[in-house]
Amino acid sequence: MTDNPLKNREVIIEFQQIGTIVRVSAMDVKTLTEAIIQGPANTPKPILERNALKKLEYTLKKKGIIPA
Repeated sequence: MTDNPLKNREVIIEFQQIGTIVRVSAMDVKTLTEAIIQGPANTPKPILERNALKKLEYTLKKKGIIPA
């Protein structure tokens, strides 16, 4: 299993429910890079959080902030 590239980074996770949709944002504190996803409100929070973190990881790799 590969090491988690976000392991040593401080990330803020925010959940905001808007009707039947939940908006989840994950922000890297050091670079202020934010990734936002949306999902159904009945989706378990750990799944939404994992997806937001994966998108943040992808964004940080694409910008060259963390190694690919």
